[in-house]
Order: sequence, then C-alpha cells, then structure tokens
Amino acid sequence: MTVRKSALWAVLSCSALMLSLVATTNTMALEPGAGAKVGAAEKKDDKKQDKKDEKKAAATAKVGEKAPEFTLTDTDGKTVKLADLLADKDTKAVVIEWFNPECPYVVKQHGKTTTMPDTYKAFKDKGVKWVAINSSAKGKEGFGKDLNAKAKNDWKIEYPILLDESGEVGQAYGAKTTPHMYIITKDGKLAYAGAIDDDRSADKAGKKNYVKNALEEILKGSNVTESETRPYGCSVKYDAKKKG
Repeated sequence: MTVRKSALWAVLSCSALMLSLVATTNTMALEPGAGAKVGAAEKKDDKKQDKKDEKKAAATAKVGEKAPEFTLTDTDGKTVKLADLLADKDTKAVVIEWFNPECPYVVKQHGKTTTMPDTYKAFKDKGVKWVAINSSAKGKEGFGKDLNAKAKNDWKIEYPILLDESGEVGQAYGAKTTPHMYIITKDGKLAYAGAIDDDRSADKAGKKNYVKNALEEILKGSNVTESETRPYGCSVKYDAKKKG
C-alpha cells in the first residue's frame, strides 16, 4: 500500500508540474502579442503627432516664402489688411512687430531705449509701413484694447497696434516673443524674421540693429545678409487651448 501511495503521489506531482509548465508557456506566448499591440498603438500615435507637427510647420511663415495674409482691427477700431499695405504704390516693405505693453522687453524698446520708434522714424518716409500686433489672449498679460490704446498714447506710437486675440495670425507667422520682428517685401515675401537688435537684456540697447540693417539692404535692392536671427523677449501669451 505504501509503495502504491508513493507512486500515485509521484504521478499527481508530475501532472501538476506539467500543467504549470503549460500555463507558463501560454502566458509567455501571449506577452509578445500584447506588446505588439501596444507598440502598434504607440506607432500610430507617433504618426498622428508627426502629421500634426508637419501641418503646423507648413503653416508657419518662412523667410523667402509668401507671408501669411491677415486682416485685423486696431485699437481705434480700424480694419488693417496686409494686402492693402502692400498694394500701396509707395510701399517698399512692411514691418511687423509683435507687441505686449506689459512685457519688460517691449518696455525696453519703447521706453528705456526708444530703439523701436527710432527705427520706425528712420524709414517711415522711405516707403516702409509698420504695424504692431498683439496676440495676447483674454485674461493674459497685455490683453485688451484699452490697455494697448493707452500704451500707444503714452509711448506716442505713430503706427497701428492690431489685436490678434485668437492668436491665429501670431501662430501663422510663428511669433514666439514680444518683440518678434518680421519684414515683408513689396512682392509679399518674408525677408527677415527675428530680433530687433543684438542685446538680449531687458534694459540696454543693442550695438547691432538687425531690422535697420535689413531695411537698408532691401531699399538698396539687395538680399538681406542676416535674414534670420533668434528673437528674444517675453513669450507671446497665446490661448493655451488653441496653441499648436
């Protein structure tokens, strides 16, 4: 009896071991399949993001290509169109300045150093049109017609400040900072994008004025030597829900 019980116990133990091995094998067989599904899902998400990034990049203005058209309203309620500015027979170039009256870097250019108004005045009678665009969203720093109208009056800004509360124009141009400068030539192409000057502090004027240099070359009929520089300043205060 003892021998039979031992033999039976051995058979049962062996069977249990075999069942355990089968279960483990099945589990191992399932794991690669599950991983493949996860990997496929991740690749699908990556492709969606890549397409989104490509679409966004394609929509952003590039030097040497046509500048995005815009129609915006200024602080006086007047409608301003890029097409109309370029259509003026006297226009040689259009300068766009991204603007936020509460940004220290904008205060630097208009209050502490006057680099911005000085550059505007140097070219206003030479066929250069100039506009400022504020893309601050509702509730963000620099938002509001009254605030911008006050800044225009306080700083004696002679050119219009256009309100882009949706941020659509700013994102079409790829505006990242205030200020962020763009120059468009008579043919509607973007000739310069970047900083106003080469001093990235919030209180000193730069030694090199990129916008001045670019405009001088454009008026001479030459290509812009430094057509792109890295902008500096406060970030443009877009609506986070619409950004990107």
